[in-house]
Amino acid sequence: MIVIQADDAQAHLDALAKPQRSMGRLELLAVRLATVQQRLDPITRPRRLVLFAGDHGVVAQGVSAWPSEVTGLMVATMASGRATSSALAAAHGCDVRLIDTGTIGTPLADPPPFYHHVAVAAGTSDLSTGPAMTAAEFDAGWEIGAGEARRAVEQGFAVLIAGEMGIGNTTPAACLTMLLAGASADEAVGRGAGVDDVTLARKRAIVAQAAARAQPLIATRPREAIAAVAGFEIAAMAGFFAEGARLKSTLLLDGYVATAAALAAERLVPGTAGQMIAAHCSAEPGHVHALARLGLDPLLDWGMRLGEGTGALVALPMLDSAAALLRGVAKLTDIGTASAG
Repeated sequence: MIVIQADDAQAHLDALAKPQRSMGRLELLAVRLATVQQRLDPITRPRRLVLFAGDHGVVAQGVSAWPSEVTGLMVATMASGRATSSALAAAHGCDVRLIDTGTIGTPLADPPPFYHHVAVAAGTSDLSTGPAMTAAEFDAGWEIGAGEARRAVEQGFAVLIAGEMGIGNTTPAACLTMLLAGASADEAVGRGAGVDDVTLARKRAIVAQAAARAQPLIATRPREAIAAVAGFEIAAMAGFFAEGARLKSTLLLDGYVATAAALAAERLVPGTAGQMIAAHCSAEPGHVHALARLGLDPLLDWGMRLGEGTGALVALPMLDSAAALLRGVAKLTDIGTASAG
């Protein structure tokens, strides 16, 4: 079997009818895309965004600027096709599925075909007082995501994106970044959806304590340790990433919470990150540390922090451009010259 290395992809780019390396960082993306897909004619369509929603018991401790009820309201907005992720997905030709993995509200009364209620439970337990979930609950969430990855691959989608909606979920994301990327509480904890200084200090203390409780388990019982500080939507994204990588899909990675899920997937299934392209580095301070642990260089650094897969959706045209460069440009030998520019 022929294996395409980065040097092979760059040699292909250097042979095209243009000055060598003249497309700058787009060529780096093209190389990454070619090696992830193991082909010099990569494809970026069709693509699917799977949005996973879940609530978090730790919100009761005042770590978020918004109450948990907003998760359900935003799920309804996504289901109506009027969320930011909905608009961006439509703009960039990206299919969407919406999966409720565990919110405190009731399922939508008249859901669209792309919405599915497969909740593990009505939100996680409060990670500030004990484990957010059991290992069995984590496994149930993981399998929800793994099933979505299998479905997407079976239906022929070439690029997979995981997005999330869950008020308070930057708190478990920060816990996972401490636990799995070695970040400090100051490095891992940010303002999420816009908390004030008092709330930020409370959030930082809760994250530090929860991560410290889970730390002794990480070497011998990593699934249990991760479950103790994760969320149902995070577990689902981790399963989505691990299964998508196993099936050799191209995984376009979104923001801080999605990257925390990627850390969990990589810890439990090493090599998962090899199928990933990081779309952006968010405004959350822990994101840069999580990406560094995964060995991923983000395409954009625009201060985005919404989640919902929106950063990855914004990066899709760059992915398309990289594929077009590899697939559609003539070689110098095809135009009868040995040099260009």
